Amino acid sequence: MTQTHYQLTEIAKLSKIYQENPRFTEQQYKDNQVKKGLRDESGAGVITGLTDISDVIAKKVENGVTIAIPGELYYRGINVREMIDNYNDELCSGFEEATYLLLFNKLPNKAELLEFNKLLSAYRKLPKNFVRDVIMKAPNKDIMNSIARCILALYSYDKHALDNSLDNVLNQSLALISLTPMLAVYAYNAHMHYNEGKSLIIHEPRPDYSTAENVLHMLRLDNKFTELEAKVLDIAFMLHAEHGGGNNSTFTTHVVTSAGTDTYSTITAALCSLKGPRHGGANIKVMEMFADIKKHVSDWSDEEEVRAYVAKILAGEAYDKTGLVYGMGHAIYSISDPRAQVFKEFVSELASEKGRMKEFALYDMVEKVSQELICAKRKIVKGGVSANVDFYSGFVYNMLGLPVELFTPMFAVARMSGWCAHRLEELYNNGKIIRPAYVSTNGRNAYVKLEDRK
Repeated sequence: MTQTHYQLTEIAKLSKIYQENPRFTEQQYKDNQVKKGLRDESGAGVITGLTDISDVIAKKVENGVTIAIPGELYYRGINVREMIDNYNDELCSGFEEATYLLLFNKLPNKAELLEFNKLLSAYRKLPKNFVRDVIMKAPNKDIMNSIARCILALYSYDKHALDNSLDNVLNQSLALISLTPMLAVYAYNAHMHYNEGKSLIIHEPRPDYSTAENVLHMLRLDNKFTELEAKVLDIAFMLHAEHGGGNNSTFTTHVVTSAGTDTYSTITAALCSLKGPRHGGANIKVMEMFADIKKHVSDWSDEEEVRAYVAKILAGEAYDKTGLVYGMGHAIYSISDPRAQVFKEFVSELASEKGRMKEFALYDMVEKVSQELICAKRKIVKGGVSANVDFYSGFVYNMLGLPVELFTPMFAVARMSGWCAHRLEELYNNGKIIRPAYVSTNGRNAYVKLEDRK
């Protein structure tokens, strides 16, 4: 939005007035027993609800003592690691299997999975002229914003948009799960054409392809991809589909759903949460950080040189001066993030196919030295620090040829399943608006008449 000199001047004055407000101190939070970020000092989340959709395990109690353990991720009580270990290469429908499980609380048999794939394919049809009238209008490089605008626009095409009955919300959910990959790819194509001067090519999804296969098919000019590429993207979608219910965007889904609003508004709110760099946008920061490391480290295989530069990043002397090693650490996991562990195995295989093993070795080394440096420098109250899923996901997307503008949207494509499952759960079980309490720290001030104010 363009601002005039007058507006900029006035905003600067008003900003200065706002900054005169005192900041809350850590002691105030403690005195009022407020859990910042809904987390206690050990990093554990404040319990705000019940869910049987997914669970994250990072610790256990032995002899009355809580100890950290390698992280585990469960969908409806089933370990996601087991799902991936038993991945069906023929179908390449791991994401669809996970989606079915998250929504309906059961693993589909082969006939049910094939029928579910057919059903999702039937939903992959945008309203007439939607691409021209919505996606192609006012495109921008922030594809998450474009997706959000498209989803809000779909409200206008739905005669039952306000119907929150189970059948209707399930219908809306399946539509959004199926259409979001198209919205993401087409929004990117529109941006590249109108803002970057590239050719505009729109590929229709294929009914015989899975979600992962269709993303690669629609995005690439020649529609071609390898089996390994499709499998790795499919597994990425499986790992990102849901995460324990306590993450920011999923909590947003519950909060907005509890107000009784429609599906399109609810999912748009979740999207807006996910796009933040502290949530779904973190993998972009990892890629930017590694670009900086590659620029300043002459020998990627020299552990001491790598360690020295990572130490500078951690000290706030290099990269963006925040003192953060992006992709390292998680609010829950300490010893390991199971998603990162699974991802790393396939990253290695894909890097070998792409001839980028030297780069993979650099990631592996940065992970190792970062873990050592962070644990030595900072007090880790939850037992340790490890690479999270964002550490490797950006590298994977880059090897798959996905543009950086689509990194976070790919997260949204996957997490749509989890959001829809949680929206259905909130509607089915709760029935009360979520209304948190805040402690007011302000006193009572007398009103001063306008003519008496300084």
